[in-house]
Formats: sequence, C-alpha cells, structure tokens
Amino acid sequence: MAFDLGAHLVRLGILSSTSDHTSVVSINLFVALLCTCIVIGHLLEENRWMNESITALGIGLCTGVVILLTTKGKSSHILVFSEDLFFIYLLPPIIFNAGFQVKKKQFFRNFMTIILFGAVGTLISFSIISLGAVGFFRRMDIGSLDIGDFLAIGAIFSATDSVCTLQVLNQDETPLLYSLVFGEGVVNDATSVVLFNAIQNFDLVHIDAIIVLKFVGNFFYLFLFSTFLGAFTGLLSAYIIKKLYMGRHSTDREVSLMMLMAYLSYMLAELLDLSGILTVFFCGIVMSHYTWHNVTESSRVTTKHAFATLSFISEIFLFLYVGMDALDIEKWKCVSDSPGKSIGVSSILLGLVLVGRAAFVFPLSFLSNLTKKSPIEKISFKQQITIWWAGLMRGAVSIALAYNQFTRSGHTQLRGNAMMITSTISVVLFSTVVFGLMTKPLIRLLLPSGGKHSGSMSSEPSTPKSLLSALLPNGQESQLEAGGLIVERPSSLRMLLSKPSHTVHYYWRKFDDAFMRPVFGGRGFVPFVPGSPTEQSLHGSE
Repeated sequence: MAFDLGAHLVRLGILSSTSDHTSVVSINLFVALLCTCIVIGHLLEENRWMNESITALGIGLCTGVVILLTTKGKSSHILVFSEDLFFIYLLPPIIFNAGFQVKKKQFFRNFMTIILFGAVGTLISFSIISLGAVGFFRRMDIGSLDIGDFLAIGAIFSATDSVCTLQVLNQDETPLLYSLVFGEGVVNDATSVVLFNAIQNFDLVHIDAIIVLKFVGNFFYLFLFSTFLGAFTGLLSAYIIKKLYMGRHSTDREVSLMMLMAYLSYMLAELLDLSGILTVFFCGIVMSHYTWHNVTESSRVTTKHAFATLSFISEIFLFLYVGMDALDIEKWKCVSDSPGKSIGVSSILLGLVLVGRAAFVFPLSFLSNLTKKSPIEKISFKQQITIWWAGLMRGAVSIALAYNQFTRSGHTQLRGNAMMITSTISVVLFSTVVFGLMTKPLIRLLLPSGGKHSGSMSSEPSTPKSLLSALLPNGQESQLEAGGLIVERPSSLRMLLSKPSHTVHYYWRKFDDAFMRPVFGGRGFVPFVPGSPTEQSLHGSE
C-alpha cells in the first residue's frame, strides 16, 4: 500500500524522488515530522508566545537545514511544491471545516461587517499593494514584470492567513474579534483567489472601460454562483440523507456521503471555473445547519471530529512544508548576486501589507460603527488595532498563488520571478513568526477582559421572544418582559432600517421553520430512524 501511494505521488509530480524506495522514505520522514509537530505543539500549548503554526514552521526550517547539509546544498525539502497538492487536497478540508464549525448565529449577525472587511477591504488592500508595487519595483529594476504581474502581486499579498490567525485568537475569550477575523479570513481568501483568477483570464496589457466592466462583472459572477453552488450541494446532501434514512442500515454510508459531497462541491466549483473556497465554505455552513441534524448521533460525533482532524493535519502539513521550502537553494541562487535588493523588495512588500490593511480596517470600522446604535455592538479602537494586527500574517495561499504566477512546475530561472518567490517566502515567514508571536501578548494587553466583552456575539440560543424583543423600540421592551406580548409591532420597513441584522435574522428564522426545515431537515425536524442510537437510548431509559 505504501509503495503504491509513493508511486502515485511520483506520477502526480508531488514527490521529488524518481524511485519507489526513495518515495517511501520521503513519506515516512514527512509523516514522522508531522507527528513531531503535533507532540511539540501539545507540549507548548500553554506557552504565551508559541502556537502550532510557528512550531511547524520552525521544525520545517530546522529540517530544511539538516537536508541542505546532508545533500551538500543541493536540496532543502522532501517534497517539491505542487499547486494540485495544495488546492485540491489540502485547502478543501481546512475551508470546509471552517464553515462546518462556525457559530452561524454569530457569523451572520456580523455578516455585513465581515463582507465589508473581507470583500471591500480586500479590494482596497489589493489596489494599494498593486499601485505600490508598480511605483517601487519599476524603479528598482528587479526583472521583466508586466502589469499583470503587478496586479497578481496585489492579489497574492492581499490574502491573509486565517489559519494562523485563528490559532492565535480564542473563540470563547474574544468572540466578536474571532467572528470578524474568522469571517474576514475566509471571504478574504476567496476574494483574493477570485481576483487572481480574474487577472489571469483577461488581457490587462491593453486596459479600457469594457475590460474593466467585464472584470468587475466576472468577479461578482464568480462570487454569487460559487456561493449558490455551495448552498445547493449542502441542501442536496441534506435532502438525500433525510429521505433515504441511511442511518437505519449503516452510519458509515451517511458519513461517507457527507464527506464526498462536501469534496464534490469544491471540485465542481473548480470544474466550472468558480471559487472552490467560497463554495466549500458555504457548503459547510449549510451541511452543519441541515445535513448534520439528519444523521444519527454516532455519525454526528464522527463527522465533527473527522472534519476537524483532516483540517488540523492539513494546516500542520502546510506550515511544515513552507518552513522547508523557505531554504530552497535553487530560488536563492537566482537572487544571490543582489541580496540587498532582495531584502529591499521584501521590506517594501511588508510595508505595503501594513499600509494596505490599515487603509481599510480603520475607515471601514468607522463606517460599520455608524450603523450600530448600541455601544456594545460597536468595534472599539483597541479591537480595531487587534483586527489590523491579526490580519497581517500571510501564509500558504499567498505562496500557492505566487508559485502559480511566477514558476512553472515549481521551478524558475528568471531573475524577476525568483525575486518575487523568495520575497513572498520571506514575508510569509517574517509575518507568521514575528506577528504571530506578538499577537497573544497584544490581545492580552489591549483586551484583558476580552471574554466578558462579547457584545452582540452572545452564544445564547435565540427564542421567538428574544427575537421580537430585539425588534421592538426601547420603550416596549419592558412591556414584553412583563408578559405583555400584545404590542404594536413596527412595520417591516421600519424594522429593517432600524435593526437590519436582527430583522433579517427574524424573517429568516420564520422562513426556515416554515419552508426549509420541513423539506431538508435540521434541528427539530429530524426523522425517526428505527434502530438509531437515539431510539436505543430512549429504550434504555424506560
């Protein structure tokens, strides 16, 4: 089995070896390193500074040094980077689990702010980084880069690393911050990839108004249809499992169907040239809302832990590889004649990342606060600083996009392209290690009681009474508490204008209970399955 796996990986171009034996050795070594990362990460769990991402990066760097010494400077890694490995095998479980585990009520209560940061903010950051790259790099004469390359640089460095950021933040201690950074991270990754793909699909050498309009139209088309495809696949899985009662015969089948349909949504998006990230994220949200409640109790436990485990291993794999690839001798040889220029390019890119993020976090937070009436719901200045800082890290998405733009099959001999690859790796390493190390102390300094100041992010389950209370004017809430539910409810338009998030949530709950859950299942609409763990527990208690 191991030899077959090694042979398949060699044919895919994933492994650097050309013999089955060396392939097996490489796989064994890499799996051993993954185990080492997990063990050391556990031992450093309580450390004030470290997190698993930095641990994996550090072990990757140390391993790269050892391999460099043993191969006498010929290689620094066990694997050769493959975009297929990243985009097809590693990224889907990470993004799907993010959607599957998200606290939907908290996510959608801040949905407009998340979209504001994740989509509009990414566009602002993209514009600033692209313009800065054009202004600085053309003067520095780093190589033959065209306008498409400069725009691609903007998309590459607009992609924040939500994986590393979310390992630093804690969902229970800082729920509002976690929701905003988490949601922004996913939407940001999707926006960056969509932007990157749109750049590659158009001839940007001769830009005119028609090309710009097509570019914008293509962007929104990808965004909307990717979201629709994810929701549709999730609903289809819920309907199939609800109607066929798979759990009465085999829990393995319903678990397998959930996993395969989740992966199918991502691959369908890639097949249709849509955004797989956005598709599989919303598929995860829909599956957790409907499909998960239609399976048996044992299947719920299994799927929850299986998705989380696959995501965890993929994250560690990515950071471990990034650490090893940072010492790839081939790329550094191309820029060895001008180390000062290489450091300058990396510094400029890091500065543009800092400025680009500040340019949208603070202004958009101000705009978001204008729509919030309660001081608790507003984003304070200290929280804004934390959001700005937490999103400064760059990771595997940036590296994957850089390889896509500036290499062919993981290799490059062009000086300008090699400069951009090494600079991307430098920015990813510096931002992940330095900013990652300082994020925990910064949060403790700025938000010492972050867990208490949850604002609108309360995880209390909403009831019809609490929903109605949120929609009533302040003077009528006391009547509601006194038991007087017979009050004159404000008009739908007035409710929407005064409290848009609560209003949309209120009407969505009514629509969901009346039409969606009776068809697709979900909490409170789970079919009775003979022989299920639920039935057995009921009989056992009689």
